[in-house]
Amino acid sequence: MNLEGLEMIAVLVMIVLFVKVLEQFGLIDSGLEDSVEDEMETATARHRPETLELLEAQSKFTKKELQILYRGFKNECPSGIVNEETFKEIYSQFFPQGDSTTYAHFLFNAFDTDHNGCVSFEDFVMGLSILLRGTVQEKLNWAFNLYDINKDGYITKEEMLDIMKAIYDMMGKCTYPVVKEDAPRQHVETFFQKMDKNKDGVVTMDEFIESCQKDENIMQSMQLFENVI
Repeated sequence: MNLEGLEMIAVLVMIVLFVKVLEQFGLIDSGLEDSVEDEMETATARHRPETLELLEAQSKFTKKELQILYRGFKNECPSGIVNEETFKEIYSQFFPQGDSTTYAHFLFNAFDTDHNGCVSFEDFVMGLSILLRGTVQEKLNWAFNLYDINKDGYITKEEMLDIMKAIYDMMGKCTYPVVKEDAPRQHVETFFQKMDKNKDGVVTMDEFIESCQKDENIMQSMQLFENVI
């Protein structure tokens, strides 16, 4: 993997990785019967999901797509929820040469919107709806929330450095040329040079979205993962 422009991976990597998770869950598939809805109604799992009609209204997925998602989610998570350890285990399978633990932690927190320590089917659907079917504005809002670790409305250099270190750790030996020890910090400086318009040491959501929208590579990549299922 060439490191040129790696600072922008922090905007795109969650979309790529979630397509991998879809494959892991067996969600990129078809041919399910309407009996899925009956399963949802009679579920004895720890968490009973909302009805398909409600999720269809709240998300950008059709009823048939939600059936596919639910069947795969239920097969992998019979309890109806995903805890952080399971989430980390899934990502570790795709990055055996690196350590995806920290990045998976950040991503899990972004999906765990009510911060109760688990991701339900509804959380999964709503996050996936944004990443795969949302507008550019919605995707960038979601990405900003991922990198705003303490949720104070700003991305600091420390927060971005934590994210970049997590990405480098996750990629492990896949990077080429070999990553220098100070590479994450250098990419953070590049990130802030591009996005911190008023040079106050933090990046606001407006600055983040404006900079991303002006980057052709980011905008093109945002379109690659639509209609995956």
